[in-house]
Amino acid sequence: MFTELKSTVGPQGLADVKALTFDVFGTVVDYRSSIVAEGRRLSAAHGVEVNWGDFADAWRAGYRPAMERAMRDDSSWVNVDAIYRAVLDDLLERYGVVGLTEEQKVEFNFVWHRLQPWGDSVPGLERLRARYILATLSNGNVRLLVDMARHAKLPWDLVLSSEIARAYKPDPRAYRMALDLLDLQAGEVMMVAAHQYDLRAAHQLGFRTAFVMRPLEHGPHAVPDLTADDSFDVVATDIVDLARQLGL
Repeated sequence: MFTELKSTVGPQGLADVKALTFDVFGTVVDYRSSIVAEGRRLSAAHGVEVNWGDFADAWRAGYRPAMERAMRDDSSWVNVDAIYRAVLDDLLERYGVVGLTEEQKVEFNFVWHRLQPWGDSVPGLERLRARYILATLSNGNVRLLVDMARHAKLPWDLVLSSEIARAYKPDPRAYRMALDLLDLQAGEVMMVAAHQYDLRAAHQLGFRTAFVMRPLEHGPHAVPDLTADDSFDVVATDIVDLARQLGL
């Protein structure tokens, strides 16, 4: 789909980088296809007809407003599991999905703990881990990220979450938390993400940045923004390509 991309800054220009921090949803795992697959199994079991692609898109879109509410008032902080559950309850009603027990709703909400990786993610991460510390830097809560790593066999060295800082990205506190816990300077850490806002926020704090294109994140009919800022150090088609561009 894409021609091979060349980084404008080769490995020599990134020699100080010691750790890579990764956005996870959309960058490392394919949440949409995972939700669609589990939704279809739910339909088969309960006889409900739902456009699960639309459902997945609405579920993902609903979490940002809830995050912003949590950020406006520290006393209302909730983790991503709670945010997704609140959105799920609204969507089940909107899409006419009835008759689920509380246990079944909890299990369906935990689909976010069982997301499948993109095909290049595990082999790409394994190559990168030969040189770099690999950490998540995700808005997902710690338990969610641990469960996902075990399920998808993601080879993280450590799991860092906005939950630790009680500040969701792109709040600077989330990125500073990662630097503190890694005991590294910003220029020694590369933020890897499929979302420009995430990379721009990290870049403002001095992180090196890698943009990984995920044209199918929002499904085959979406037209995603794949614009790469000049500030991004590396632009890659996937995580294997990122490893290649970093000399691995």
